[in-house]
Amino acid sequence: MRIRIMLIATRIWSIVLLALCLSGTVHAQGGDPNAGAKQLWQLIDYVAVDYGGAVANGVATSESEYAEMLDFTDNASKQAASLPAHASKAGVLAAVADLRAAVMRKADAAEVKRLAHHANALLIAAYPIPVAPKAMPNLTRGASLYAAQCAACHGAAGHGDGPLAASLDPKPIAFSDAERAQSRSLLALYQVVSQGVAGTSMASFAALPEADRWDLAFFIGGLSYDAAARKRGEKLWKDDPAVRAHFPDLAAVTTLTQEAIAAKTSVQTAHDLTAYIRSKPAEAEALKPSGLALSRARLAESLTALHAGDRATATKLGLSAYLDGFEPIEPMVGARNKSLLAAVESAMLAYRSAVADGNVAKADAVGKELMQLFTLVETELGDAKTDPMTTFVGALTILLREGVEALLIVIGIVAFLRKAQRKDVLPYVHTGWIGALAAGILTWVAATYLVTISGASREVSEGVGSVFAALVLLSVGLWMHQKSSAGRWQEYLSEKLSAAMSRRTAWSLFALSFIAVYREVFETVLFYSALAADGNGGALLGGFVAAVVLLAIIAWVLLRSSARMPIGKFFSFTSGFVAVLAVILIGKGMAALQEAGWIGVTPVSFPRVDILGVLPTAETLGAQALVLAILVAGFGFNRISAARSVKA
Repeated sequence: MRIRIMLIATRIWSIVLLALCLSGTVHAQGGDPNAGAKQLWQLIDYVAVDYGGAVANGVATSESEYAEMLDFTDNASKQAASLPAHASKAGVLAAVADLRAAVMRKADAAEVKRLAHHANALLIAAYPIPVAPKAMPNLTRGASLYAAQCAACHGAAGHGDGPLAASLDPKPIAFSDAERAQSRSLLALYQVVSQGVAGTSMASFAALPEADRWDLAFFIGGLSYDAAARKRGEKLWKDDPAVRAHFPDLAAVTTLTQEAIAAKTSVQTAHDLTAYIRSKPAEAEALKPSGLALSRARLAESLTALHAGDRATATKLGLSAYLDGFEPIEPMVGARNKSLLAAVESAMLAYRSAVADGNVAKADAVGKELMQLFTLVETELGDAKTDPMTTFVGALTILLREGVEALLIVIGIVAFLRKAQRKDVLPYVHTGWIGALAAGILTWVAATYLVTISGASREVSEGVGSVFAALVLLSVGLWMHQKSSAGRWQEYLSEKLSAAMSRRTAWSLFALSFIAVYREVFETVLFYSALAADGNGGALLGGFVAAVVLLAIIAWVLLRSSARMPIGKFFSFTSGFVAVLAVILIGKGMAALQEAGWIGVTPVSFPRVDILGVLPTAETLGAQALVLAILVAGFGFNRISAARSVKA
């Protein structure tokens, strides 16, 4: 049980990070597991748009274009067959086969288009692919990219008459062609820009950043509309709520075609509305529900999917109800009413458990409970908004709660190194916690001014960090207890510790110090950002300063008391303390990973004790029981070994 166990934990963490990085690299380099579905979607969409130019009245008007349609549907059939296994794969294969058969018999263009759209709808439902940009498109940037990358072939105005057009076969697409544009979605344009079109001069622009490709798609998608159409569309958008309902979010803007809107309204309305919303996509995204409204919507959609027997979709929507709707306001709720926050979290876990078990009755009951809790949350947020004392107390208790846990770990490491006469390793520890504070400041700047930290990212970061810290603390606790049982401390410290504590071990302590502090700083930043929204800046600052002073006093007391404690007693006491922290952190880490949807949820009848990381789920309690069992076994083994060495 030497301190080298710490290195094993650190290496495990490094392997996890490396795996995540490699995963991201694979995706960035084209190893996307959904790449086949993306290409299949593009093939089918191409048929939907271009088939009308190849066949009319059951006769091929262009043999070359009809041959292309046959080739595309043949490739689509092969691509569909190679898709990963899925419960809905058979439906996708049947839909593609129907499309292929319609093309072979030279069916009407409207029928082929309907079959193609049906096949793609089934495909996206079974093999989800990103259908909207992660950030709002920049049409000015799109215009600049088009001029640099596309105008030479497609022409400055998108008429297909660029300087290079005459030398190309087939000719470049005229993006200004209104008839073709009405059946092409922005998602289709994005896919073409990303993957190119085989057998044509349209090359892939996958080397461009994803955001640039979306900017291009949005700009190209507006080339068939003029300013007058956009102006009429703006009036429709502002005057008619029913019209706005067609574009509830950015995904609707990218996936709906003008033809699809015309089927629900009129040809002219669809034309003008599409012209406007493609030029002002932010207007659609502004309608998207957020906060508790989004939680309610996702929860209702999840229940609908569960009643329909689609557990996978119900699970995904249930996670979204928490991570996308409630989680962003969680810090604000926790700062004002911790018990209400715990009630919502418990109900969310119970709901996901019911969905996983397929228990519709229980899911309905918990869903009703959640709706009532959401109402209580709204009342809580409304009542406490302008109370400076609430802000002060919240700022004080949050920083104390989060700070003490990190402080105990860092002070424990510092006291241990001082007792061990290894002050040369202290800079690693101090660099770790100071770096964590600096990273926390950067996190606050990023969360406030640059990006929105998603709920999933927050929970995963907290969960993985807690599990890592628990593993390191587990190994340290066992090692320290072994030495406290062995006796002869001065001999051990002077002769063996220098060899055991290598540079790699020092970096392990740096990692533990950094993670222990940063996970708490990360949590505090999110809570403080929520409190800052109340506008009580003075009260917030006062609570912060008071908490910092109290933490400084606690740190001084701990360092003074540990310095005076006999070394054997110190190691014995500290090993027990570290062991308790390991049990607490493994529970908190597992809970965070449950909230992120990484591990399952099995509720059990057991008291909830947040301060100890004890939650009433089999997964969290099981993880804590395992760590506790390892500690008991390790401590027992250490005592037996010490007794044998004394007899010898």
